[in-house]
Amino acid sequence: MPVTATAPQPTPAAPVYDTVEAAVRAQLAKAFGGKRGTVEAAVPTITFTLAWITTEQLQLSLILSGGIAAVLLVARIVQRSTPQFVLNSLFGIGIGAFFALRSGKAEDAFLPGMLWIAVVEAIMIFSILVRWPFMGFMLGATNPEDPLAWHRDKGIVKLCTKVSWIMVLPGLIKLTVQIPLYLAGQVVWLGIAKIALGWPVYLAALATVGWVLARGRTAMRPAVS
Repeated sequence: MPVTATAPQPTPAAPVYDTVEAAVRAQLAKAFGGKRGTVEAAVPTITFTLAWITTEQLQLSLILSGGIAAVLLVARIVQRSTPQFVLNSLFGIGIGAFFALRSGKAEDAFLPGMLWIAVVEAIMIFSILVRWPFMGFMLGATNPEDPLAWHRDKGIVKLCTKVSWIMVLPGLIKLTVQIPLYLAGQVVWLGIAKIALGWPVYLAALATVGWVLARGRTAMRPAVS
């Protein structure tokens, strides 16, 4: 019986963008998970804060927060959509719960997130200072054949540097507000600050980035060998 060869399935082509600005906008949208990813990141924190305000019971607040994150994860799995952003939230809740239950202080639930932001901010600022702005690597992800091609164009490096500084600001603002609240043990205000200075501020930064990108049209062109 003759065997029919199966034609290989074509590999999905990488998205093609006409301008650097369009590529950066697309990568930012992908990185932040859109509106649903934003909600999934915020809801567990809102649940923890409201539960703490109502009951002042650490374990119950952590259980409710983790429970709502688990429900969001199940919804993702049932719908067969990427659970990445829910898993990130669930992982953060787990680490925060470990810190808080170990010390018995509710404010320690926010400590891992603050430490993570501090590390990320340090890396982001370092990348800008050494003239390899982190936004350039997001742009490079759109060119898998030569992901570092962007760095050979001074105009693109300048644009990525400007956008990177804008994206650094939300984390710096958040730490500036949260650190004094943490040291004062202000759990409720820590929760409010995490929500108010989290996605709203990042969305404001993204809007600013969008405005900057909308003003320019830096052509995507192959690097000169």
